[in-house]
Amino acid sequence: MKTFKVLTIIFLGSLFVACSGSSSQKNNFSIQTNTENNAIQIGNTLELTLKNAKNIAVTSVAYTLDGTPIEAKTLISDFKLGEHNLEAIVTYNGDTETVSQKLSLLNNVAPKVMTYEIINSYPHDITSYTQGLEFYNGTLYESTGQYGESKLRTLDYATGNVTKNVHLSKKYFGEGLTVLNNNVFLLTWLEGTGFVYDAETLERKSSFKYGESKEGWGLCNDNTTLYKSDGTSHIWLLNPETLVEEDNIQVFTNKGKIGRLNELEWINGKIYANIYQKDGVVIINPENGATEAVIDFSPLKKLVTQHQGLDVLNGIAYNPETQTIFVTGKRWDKLFEVKIIEK
Repeated sequence: MKTFKVLTIIFLGSLFVACSGSSSQKNNFSIQTNTENNAIQIGNTLELTLKNAKNIAVTSVAYTLDGTPIEAKTLISDFKLGEHNLEAIVTYNGDTETVSQKLSLLNNVAPKVMTYEIINSYPHDITSYTQGLEFYNGTLYESTGQYGESKLRTLDYATGNVTKNVHLSKKYFGEGLTVLNNNVFLLTWLEGTGFVYDAETLERKSSFKYGESKEGWGLCNDNTTLYKSDGTSHIWLLNPETLVEEDNIQVFTNKGKIGRLNELEWINGKIYANIYQKDGVVIINPENGATEAVIDFSPLKKLVTQHQGLDVLNGIAYNPETQTIFVTGKRWDKLFEVKIIEK
């Protein structure tokens, strides 16, 4: 019963399985699959047949998945999870017709359910609409949101004291951040612009524009690549030198996609993602987008001062010195140090 409750909290309104559909200019053919609602779990064999209602003499059929040739029977193993484009290129009577439809690849195991143990709690600025949170060289960096209130700051996490503080222009709504190679990368929400600051002085060095990701939500890094969320099920991979989006993953479970991905944190080879307005966190495999575990942090909200401006959980930071995770929320007066435990 507890497992069902936790999964409901995390996934409510987020699960999705692609609806079947096909498109063709001539509509002589369609693709039939062995999937349910055009979704299949990895590790299974995808079986394809060509529906030829008019009994046209077909010369050849070639299948592709996102442009990669596949056989009529293909073990689904090396593809990333998410929505993909399945095509059949049919040759007949000297003509060619392409039939396409969407196919969703799902994980083949359900997410583990994790819980937590509170190790300590520390004071946190109750006015901070927390967006990004990250440790770098022993210092805690925080970004906050809301137009006219957005800030980039460094903190002494033990006391809650602000050691450096930079205000964003009133036209920007601050979002997530990450720190790499002495640079702080900071997102804005709807403005399509990110900023780069010097990690020591918080002096702004440059700005950058988004690519296919239209909004800015969360950021993290693996010491080589930046990972960016945009409020959807996608996480975008950015080159930290050019800040160009070079690739993406889609975050899916064994049932469907996880949307509204927000604040991100890279912890021991996995991406931890806050689900906006769910007070929960998912643990993601960055190689294929699989949701490997869920953590329900909703009880923490009851442990902070209750006030009119109190908002949802937001802010995940891993401290390599203590090997523990720190979480807080929007306008919370506490920062919690926790240890994650499997149920």
